[in-house]
Amino acid sequence: MPNALYQPKAGSPLSVDTEFYGQLGKAVDQRMLVDALVVAIRTGKAWPVPAGHICRIVAIAGAQVGDLNLWNLHNPRERFWAARTKQLHSAHMRVFDRFWSCLPYLRPMATVIGDSINYGIDADGAGCHDLLGTRCDPYVHQLLTGDAWDVCCHSNLVRAVAPYRLHESDVHDVLNVFQVTGLTADGHQYFVKPCPAR
Repeated sequence: MPNALYQPKAGSPLSVDTEFYGQLGKAVDQRMLVDALVVAIRTGKAWPVPAGHICRIVAIAGAQVGDLNLWNLHNPRERFWAARTKQLHSAHMRVFDRFWSCLPYLRPMATVIGDSINYGIDADGAGCHDLLGTRCDPYVHQLLTGDAWDVCCHSNLVRAVAPYRLHESDVHDVLNVFQVTGLTADGHQYFVKPCPAR
């Protein structure tokens, strides 16, 4: 079995202080609710999360999947880099994995401190909180089906970030929160399974 390509040295930003972040994850009763937002089905929403705050994502109406983008609030050119995050951590985000930003910044933007699903890797090699795929979009939909469709993840994200003066080209590859995915054993093709969120 080969080893992972990226192996951090002691003190590397990849070496997360699990005691510190573990305590943050457990100290739910010590948190003060600042805001609560509901993202209606087939829509998107953008909101600021200041440094030091915790953002909790909850599925409130059964099995749902959400697409998550991150930008630096003060410099939106710095944004979440899904591909590098996947290389540095895993194809599916877990507790203590970090959201890494794009070049030339390459720094952790956020750290996962809890996961009530704890899906792991199943018998088909699938995991939850997907970095393998990306958001659905009207361009691929039309390419595959010939039909126009604008109520998709990409379009929802574009509409959500418009008030922040971000444009379609600013929307980038996502974390598919609550999405279970893997690669087929025979052809290494992308597949999805039902969402385990309840």
